[in-house]
Amino acid sequence: MKKLILSLMIFSLTFLMYSQIPEQQLPEVVITAVNYKYLNAVDNADTDINVKMLQEKVAMYDLKSSELYEDDYDTYYVSFYIPEGKILAAYDKNGKVIRTVEKFKNIKLPMSVRNAITQRFPNWTLEKDVYLVTYHTDNASTKKQYKVKIQNQDKVVRVKIDEGGNFL
Repeated sequence: MKKLILSLMIFSLTFLMYSQIPEQQLPEVVITAVNYKYLNAVDNADTDINVKMLQEKVAMYDLKSSELYEDDYDTYYVSFYIPEGKILAAYDKNGKVIRTVEKFKNIKLPMSVRNAITQRFPNWTLEKDVYLVTYHTDNASTKKQYKVKIQNQDKVVRVKIDEGGNFL
């Protein structure tokens, strides 16, 4: 019994000795918030995850460390692609997003859009959808629009709807 207690004490003390290593320092983390206005403008809690990830890449893109950067130009155009869509972003020479044009196909629609479509067109099925976003920092405008193709047997209807579920 004494050996068991003594071995447990030694065992626990060895863990305490290895748990604190004061010489090591954590690397410094630097968070840049250059394009937070862009992210706030295009963000929606119910947006498809692929769209969010590409929009975050646009916001976090470091223009000054890219091979495109030269001090001579005021505006830089960079394209971002995923299988579901693409974003063309314009940056100023400081790396701030000036404007974007975004197009995504066949993504998961937000609940407000799905509810509006099923309420107005019951028994119709969703065939295709396109999500379009335009962002411009000068006039602080963001336009989000969905173009949806729905079908009921041999009838096909194309509708435009905004992110709030309002038909255009």
